[in-house]
Amino acid sequence: MTHHRFRAAAVQAAPVFLDLDASIDKAIGLIEDAARAGAELVAFPETYLPGYPWYIWLDAPAWGFQFTQRYFDNSLEYGTPQADRIAQAAKDNHIMVVMGLSERYKASLYIAQWIIDAEGKTVAMRRKLKPTHVERTVYGEGDGSDLSVYGTDLGRVGALCCWEHLQPLSKYAMYAQNEQIHVGAWPSFSLYTGAAYALGPEVNTAASRIYAVEGGCFVISPCATVSPEMIEIMCTDDAKRAMLTAGGGHARIFAPDGQLMHEPLAHDEEGLVFADIDTSLISIAKAAADPAGHYSRPDVTRLWLNKTPGDRVISGPGRDTRYDVVEEAESEVRLDIIEQLARDEDPAHV
Repeated sequence: MTHHRFRAAAVQAAPVFLDLDASIDKAIGLIEDAARAGAELVAFPETYLPGYPWYIWLDAPAWGFQFTQRYFDNSLEYGTPQADRIAQAAKDNHIMVVMGLSERYKASLYIAQWIIDAEGKTVAMRRKLKPTHVERTVYGEGDGSDLSVYGTDLGRVGALCCWEHLQPLSKYAMYAQNEQIHVGAWPSFSLYTGAAYALGPEVNTAASRIYAVEGGCFVISPCATVSPEMIEIMCTDDAKRAMLTAGGGHARIFAPDGQLMHEPLAHDEEGLVFADIDTSLISIAKAAADPAGHYSRPDVTRLWLNKTPGDRVISGPGRDTRYDVVEEAESEVRLDIIEQLARDEDPAHV
């Protein structure tokens, strides 16, 4: 069996909020910093480009409309010169990049993660399966094809965003695909400080740690910070300044046994955290508990995963979608399995 040993980096930094080009400039600088430090993978926070829309949590939707066009215009569209710059940076620095972005596709936005290999080629373009709470006023939904794990030169890599790590069935779908390296992206833990414990760093860094232990995999969790400039843009009165505070960065990298693999940065400090990954340690962790293998009971509970792409319009005999860049073997529906499940007398979709 092939084992992979490499250095990984997780970003803890604020974007240049609502400025796509400037945020890409900053992202490329971080990519270069990670590569100079010997990293072969660098992961960015949720919607790092062009920043997380914290304004949706601060007031009524009508108030937030003032940001709508600017946020849309500065979201990233694949196949554009801006996207090409990121792919080229991955290639130039020979490093895998997992970029968190607000994806602009036609007239809609999606919380997305773009996995780019060290040659600058797209491995996957996934979308958050279900935006959380008020995020649904901005973003559309992904589909089952986005719950995928991909074979790469660094091992089997998968990714989820934020509270997707609180969805038991989604997590199990990833574990079952023999995920070795997981990128769990977060936006910042600086909202409603003290008023909503579930949104804070203790709960959410614990979610990343538990994912590592449950899945028996390495978890790389980049986490953005909120900059004073972002507060100046969005917090127009004292009430809003009380709801959103500066900092909130808690980038972490966890081993398959749940150990933190580095010294953390201060919550208001920008930079990178690093860890040396050795996938041979996964077999030791899974010897105790392999959730989709010897430690499972498929006769009692099992998951039905439908990976059909959620295309709204299909023209002719083929498809023309964003998924064409993903290898067919990774995204096709296993109809034989689904048909077998359909024939079962009472399948437990658990």
